[in-house]
Amino acid sequence: QLTLDQSAGGQVQPGGSLRLACEASGSGFSNYAIGWFRHNPGQEREGVACISSEDRSTFYADSVKGRFIISRDTSKNTVYLQMNDLKAEDTATYTCAADRGAECPLRTYYVDYWGPGTLVTVSS
Repeated sequence: QLTLDQSAGGQVQPGGSLRLACEASGSGFSNYAIGWFRHNPGQEREGVACISSEDRSTFYADSVKGRFIISRDTSKNTVYLQMNDLKAEDTATYTCAADRGAECPLRTYYVDYWGPGTLVTVSS
């Protein structure tokens, strides 16, 4: 069993950077793949980044590849999403998710636990 909490998002100017954190409480954190999804009303939820169980691999959507970095700090039970060179189209609600024993990328159907989500707005 896992509970996911997230740091706050916020407003960032185009070209700027922001780091999101997903902190887990519970057992077996390293046994879960952790993914970051983003969503806007009326559109399908998009998986943008993922780190597999035991950190075997990572995944990035083409839309964020080269700009976003996902990492895990096991000592803090936390996965980070470093977002660089942000664009207006990155504006969305970002939510982390956990899938026990999974490989990346994640699909929403198989997610075991969801974080609360946080809004990131990229604008001038």
